[in-house]
Amino acid sequence: MSGVQSNTGDVDVDLRQLFASLISNWRRLAIVVFAVTGLAFVFASLATPHYRAETKILIETRESVFTRPDGSGESDRPMLDEEGVTSQVEIIGSTDILKQVAKKLDLASLPEFDASADMSALSRLLVIAGLKGDPNELPPEERVLKAMRERLVVYRVEKSRVIGIQFSSQDPKLAAAVPNAIADAYLEFQRGSKLESSTEAIDWLKPEIADLSNRVKDAEAKVAAFRAQSDLLVGQNNSVLATQQLSELSSELSRVRANRSAAQATAQTVRQALKDGGSLDAIPEVLSSGLIQRLRERQVQLRNDIADLSTTLLPNHPRIKALNSQLADLNAQIRNQAEKVLGGLVNEAAAATQREQQLLADLNTLKVESSRASEEEVELRALEREAAAQRALLESYLTRYREAASRQDRNYLPVDARIFSRAIVPSEPYFPKVVPIVGAAFVGSLLLMAILTLLQELFSGRAMRPAAGSRVAPVAQVAMPARRAAELPDDTSQTSWDVANEPVLHDEPEELVLRDALPARRDGVADNDVSSGQTYPGISIERAAERLITSGAARAIFVSPEGDEAAATAVLVAREVADVGLRVLLLDLTATGAASQPMLDGGRYPGITNLLASEAQFTDVIRADHYSECDVMPVGTVDPARAMRAADRLPIIIESLTTAYDLVVIECGPADANEIRRLVGDGTEVLVSFLKHGEEIVDVADGLRAGGYDDVMLVTPIGHDLPTSPQPTRSAA
Repeated sequence: MSGVQSNTGDVDVDLRQLFASLISNWRRLAIVVFAVTGLAFVFASLATPHYRAETKILIETRESVFTRPDGSGESDRPMLDEEGVTSQVEIIGSTDILKQVAKKLDLASLPEFDASADMSALSRLLVIAGLKGDPNELPPEERVLKAMRERLVVYRVEKSRVIGIQFSSQDPKLAAAVPNAIADAYLEFQRGSKLESSTEAIDWLKPEIADLSNRVKDAEAKVAAFRAQSDLLVGQNNSVLATQQLSELSSELSRVRANRSAAQATAQTVRQALKDGGSLDAIPEVLSSGLIQRLRERQVQLRNDIADLSTTLLPNHPRIKALNSQLADLNAQIRNQAEKVLGGLVNEAAAATQREQQLLADLNTLKVESSRASEEEVELRALEREAAAQRALLESYLTRYREAASRQDRNYLPVDARIFSRAIVPSEPYFPKVVPIVGAAFVGSLLLMAILTLLQELFSGRAMRPAAGSRVAPVAQVAMPARRAAELPDDTSQTSWDVANEPVLHDEPEELVLRDALPARRDGVADNDVSSGQTYPGISIERAAERLITSGAARAIFVSPEGDEAAATAVLVAREVADVGLRVLLLDLTATGAASQPMLDGGRYPGITNLLASEAQFTDVIRADHYSECDVMPVGTVDPARAMRAADRLPIIIESLTTAYDLVVIECGPADANEIRRLVGDGTEVLVSFLKHGEEIVDVADGLRAGGYDDVMLVTPIGHDLPTSPQPTRSAA
C-alpha cells in the first residue's frame, strides 16, 4: 500500500563487522576447506592416471612434377579450403576408420573399452533403478566405438591445414598407438579412395574409347567421301585446289599486266626518242642490246680517231672525211637497231596483252569453280569439325586411360596428406595433476566458504547499521514473503465504519461508553465494569483499525500494561486490518508469546529471537495466521537474553518488515517509553491496550506522552472474543 507506507532511507554496510565474521567463523571455514582439500587429494591420489598422445597430419599436394600428367600444373590442382579441411576432420573421426583401428588393435578385448566389463556397484544400482542405461544392451562393437569417441579428439589447427589427432588412455603405449593407427588408416582410406576412383575410371573409359574409335573412323570416312564426291581436292596450305589455282592465277594475271604496262611504257619512250631525234643512250632497253653496245664502242673509237687527226689535219682532209663518213654510217646503224628494239617492245606488249586476255578468261572460269567449291566446303568443314571433335575426345580419353592404367599397374596413388608428427609414448599422465587439483580445491572451497559466510552475515543484518541522519533501509526486502493484497477502493481514505450496527458499542469522538444494556461477555463471564456503565477514555478495535488505515501508519506499537491477556488487542486489530485486504504482520515481542500463540494454535516456532541470534532467515520465522490473512512472527525458541545481545539489529529488521508489509503490528507487552524507543520510526502509532480502566493504565499513558508520544491511543478489546485459545473460525466484530 504505497499510499500508506512512508519512504525509507539507506543503511550502511559495516565492513568491519562483515569481514569480522570470517574470523569468528574460522573454525567452520577451516574444517570445510581442509575437508574438501583432503577429499581432492585422496581423489587425485587414487584416481587412475590417463595418458594422452597426439599425431598431426598435414594436408598438402603429394603429386610430384615427374609423375604429374602432361598439361596439369601445380596450379591446376586446387588445395583444400577451410571447409575441405574440416571435412577431412570428420572423415578421420568416422565410424569406418574407428572400426578398422579397433579391429587392428583388438580394443574390444580391453576392459577400458568395455563399459560392461567392470561396472561398479553404484552403476549397477543406477541401471537397476532405470537412471542409467545398461551397457549390455549395446553390441560390443558399439561399446568400443563409444569408448573411443569419449577418448578421441580430432581438431583442425586454426588458420592452417594441419589436423591433430589426440587420444587418451590408461595405457601410455595404447595412447600413442591409437592416433598413429588412425592416421595410417586415414591415409590408407584416401589411397583406397583414389584406387577405387582409378578403377572406376578405367572401367568407364574402356568402352567409351572403343565407341569413340568407331565414331572417329566413321566421321573421317564421311569427310573423305564428301571430298571425293564434291571434287574438293586439297592443295597446299590445306586449301581446296580450285581456290588455290584461283589465287595463283590471280597472281599471274597481276604479273602479266605489270609486264604489259612496262613494255608499253618503254616502247612509247623509245618511239618518242626516235621521233624527236633524241639520244637513245638514256633508254635501258636500247643500251641493253649487244649490237648497239658494239656500235657504240665503234662510234666512240671513230670519234677518238677524228679528234686525234684533227690536231694535225684539216677538216677537208680525205682521211678525216672518211672517218666522218664511217661515223655517220654508225649512227644510222644505231638508229636502225633502236627501231628494231622498239619493234620488239611493241611485240612484247602485244604478247602481254594477249596473255592477259587468256588469263582473264581462265580466271573467270576458276571463279565459277571456286564459288561452287566454297559452297560445298561449308558442309565439308562441318564434317571435319565433327571428326576433329571426336578425335580430340578420343585422344583425351586415351590419355586419361593410359594414366589411370599406369597408376593402377604400378600402384602409385599419392595421397594429398602426410603424417609429419607421429605420436610417441607419453611418460607422464595428463590426469590427474595432484598439485593443481588440490590447489584448485583449496582455493575454490576457501573462496566459496568465504562468500557464503559474507552473504550469511550480510543477509542476517548483523553487518548493517543505520546511516547517519537517515532512516534504516530495508535489507531483507527481497527475502520477505508478502501476500498479494487485493486492490483497495479509491475512497479508502474516507472509509466510514457503521458503528450503529454494533449491538453493544456506541462510538463517541474520543471515548467508548458501555451501556447498561450490554449483554454479558461471550465467554459467559460478566464484566463488572461493563455492567456498571463506567465510561472509559478508549476506542474500540474497529475504531483503532480505521485510524491506522486512514492515517497511513506503517507500524503500530501496542503496549499492554495488564500483561498477556491484554495482548489480544494487537491480534484483533491486526486481523481487522488484514480483513480489509492490506498486508499485515504481527511481531510478537512478549516474553511468553501471548500474541502469537493463539494465532499459531499454541505451537512453538522459530521467531524474532532466532532471527536476532542469526539462527534463521526471514523465510523461516514468518508464518501465516491460522484464522485470518494476517502473517505473524512469533517470539522464537532462542533464549531472549542471548537474542537481545543483537538488539541493535532490531530497528533494521522492523524497517525491512515495514517495507514488505503495509502495516507491522508490534506487541511489546508491559513497556515504557524508553523500551519502545528503538522500535519507533516514521509512520508509527503507539497504542495502549487495556481490559480494565485504572490508575495503572493512566500512568502508562501519561508516561508515554511524557516520553514524546503525544498521540497515544487507548484501545480495549471489550466486546470481542479474546483469542486466548485456538478457535475454528475467526469472528470479526
